[in-house]
Amino acid sequence: MSDIASQPTMTSKCVAEAVGTFMLVFTVGCNVLSGNAVWGGVSIASVLMVAIYALGGISGANFNPAVSLALGLSQSMKGPGMPWQDVFIYMGVQIVAGLVAAFSYYGLFMESFSLGPADGFKWWQAGLCEVLYTFMLCFVVLNVAAAKAVTPNQYYGLAIGFVITAGAYGAGVVSGGCFNPAVAIGIDVSSFSSGFGWCVMYTLCEFAGAALAAVLFKVVRPKEFGAESGFQPTPGEGLGELVSEFLGTFILVLTVGLNVLGKSPAGAFSIAASLMCMIYALGDVSGAHFNPAVTLAIFASRRDAKLDGAKVGKYICAQLCGGIAASFTYSAIHAGATFPLGPGTTFGWMEVAAAEIVFTFVLCYVVLCVAVAGSHPAMFGLAIGSCITVGGNAIGAVSGGSLNPAVSWGIAVSHMMAGGGVVSALLYTLFECTGALLAAGVLMLTHTVEVEGSKDRDEALKQP
Repeated sequence: MSDIASQPTMTSKCVAEAVGTFMLVFTVGCNVLSGNAVWGGVSIASVLMVAIYALGGISGANFNPAVSLALGLSQSMKGPGMPWQDVFIYMGVQIVAGLVAAFSYYGLFMESFSLGPADGFKWWQAGLCEVLYTFMLCFVVLNVAAAKAVTPNQYYGLAIGFVITAGAYGAGVVSGGCFNPAVAIGIDVSSFSSGFGWCVMYTLCEFAGAALAAVLFKVVRPKEFGAESGFQPTPGEGLGELVSEFLGTFILVLTVGLNVLGKSPAGAFSIAASLMCMIYALGDVSGAHFNPAVTLAIFASRRDAKLDGAKVGKYICAQLCGGIAASFTYSAIHAGATFPLGPGTTFGWMEVAAAEIVFTFVLCYVVLCVAVAGSHPAMFGLAIGSCITVGGNAIGAVSGGSLNPAVSWGIAVSHMMAGGGVVSALLYTLFECTGALLAAGVLMLTHTVEVEGSKDRDEALKQP
């Protein structure tokens, strides 16, 4: 029985792809037609996650022509991936299954819904959302399910599935949040009576996101490409770390901005999901800090001998650049709209200071405990990401729940066009760095044995 499961036939792979894609598209349609605005994104993310865990061992659980394309492009660049013959077979099966699912939810509700940009948005704004979050989806797939350095692992389904939560609530307000040609084609064909054609633009944008994911996968993981290199260090490895920090921070701040501007009903959870997914994708590349306060906390804790002063400076620059680039991106998607950084209604700077210090401490302390000290190697991404759910809901009304100087500076810089200043970003950074240093100090008290033992480990790491 185990031999059959380890070497599935093409027929079993196609059936698996058909079942998974059907479940995904049918769940999308049911949530939209039920008007499930609050939990719809979580429902769709969850069905993708459970289908990946159920069928990943059979077909690889692509359930998305863009994912299959990214895997094909990766193999073409001599990296991990999938043969082109399988790519095209998978794509055909996924599209057919998406169509069957779309007409199935139409039969259930006797109603359909149209594909296209939301009211008030243009094609390029919707297209940009589809490019960016399809990129995120395919990039996470490549990093957690294809990269030889981290597979097999237990978190791949969680990381991939909850990309949908990250994108659905912010980008969904603009484009509908497909991130999958099988979804786009199914929606468009099943609603042909009210117009047809948007699936072409959506599919092209999603394929563009897949191609971008394959290219940047090679940039951040050069050791995965070329049999001759094996797992030996390559000249591009340092660049990969900085690109990793830029990309993770970019996705995080983009998700923050889109949720705020889109008035998301589940903003903190969506932002937490974006952080969790990118941590799982890039944790072994750069450490997945995505936050100058986290970098400062790790440096101050003396737990990472490879994180010297020069690398701290480079990481923080990459994070700030990623945050600012993301802020201008979400502003462009919303036609130049921005929002300020500062105290909430009825609150002052003292309350902001207390809120940002306490919950940045929580975030940094959890990072130090679960990722740096390594107490929960399989759950580190979920634990760290959940700190945003905690802080965002607890103090969102007080300070906005930034907890990250890259988020603070991104918000402040993009809002300068509307008359904002940088004083608020300076104050937030001060509060957040205070929380980071407190986290490093408390770690010294709670992890005394590990800290004492780390001296020998640090010396060993410094050896050539």
